[in-house]
Amino acid sequence: MPTSPEFPAITSLDGLLDDLGVGEARRRQLRMVRGELERALARDALPIAARRSLQRLLEKETLTPYLRLAESGALRHRRVDGGYPATSEPTNEIRRKCIDLLREALGLPALHLGGGEVPLQPIPEAATLSALYRQLDQYLGGAMSPAQTRLTAVLALELDTAARSGELVKLRTTHLAEENAAVLLRRRPQHGVRGDQGEGEWIETSALTRAALERWRPIRQGLVERAHGTSKLWVSLWMNHAGVLDENGTTVIRPAGMPLEENGLIAAYRIGRLRYEGLRPLLPLKLEQLRRAVDAERQRADA
Repeated sequence: MPTSPEFPAITSLDGLLDDLGVGEARRRQLRMVRGELERALARDALPIAARRSLQRLLEKETLTPYLRLAESGALRHRRVDGGYPATSEPTNEIRRKCIDLLREALGLPALHLGGGEVPLQPIPEAATLSALYRQLDQYLGGAMSPAQTRLTAVLALELDTAARSGELVKLRTTHLAEENAAVLLRRRPQHGVRGDQGEGEWIETSALTRAALERWRPIRQGLVERAHGTSKLWVSLWMNHAGVLDENGTTVIRPAGMPLEENGLIAAYRIGRLRYEGLRPLLPLKLEQLRRAVDAERQRADA
């Protein structure tokens, strides 16, 4: 992440962000806030003391005018339809959550500035989760493409663990017990910081998950061998680009078999929900909704 020698507070903020153990989606949101804060400082829109001190930058007296300016759209880094429109309420709520996350990481209490919580999307009921289990089991009884095989294994493991997408992409083959009988999961709380994960917990897998992983792992191995190897459990199925240019200005191509990033996992979920017969009525729009449904059932079972 680039630093700003002009603003020591931003340099300190970069260090704080480097130490946050959050998922890629949350990290992108934090980078958005970081960029907005730097642009606000550059416009002299915040107190001068906030330039020098990260604590002053994250004080209420600084954050209140920052939020007002950011929500107006004035701190956008690029034009939208030729202008700088106000940001949406979901974006505003994300911004507030990021601010509280940064304050908590610095040892400061959350401020909960303005607005209200964005309502959580509804989650599938227990009967729907059971129907999903049966649908995945039906898939395993027939022929499947590599993409469907991978998604089936991801969903089966999700039904066992209630893992976040960031936790799923961190899994390695070394995190699986013999015959895929258990998985070692290191929890990554949404508002957690590095060090929250501990040693992880071994979770026994279902017969469905063991069968799904048995189908997926040979496919994965073939892909990985052509990509010079990785121990990550989830890998890409096709060539793609890395999103960066090399020194000659050429797009860097990544072969199939490279570690699947969190965005790729979420995209595979969304595409598979629409592509494979029987999944659309069983899967919510977002993987996070499925996670919360499974977690709710786990808590009810433990009660």
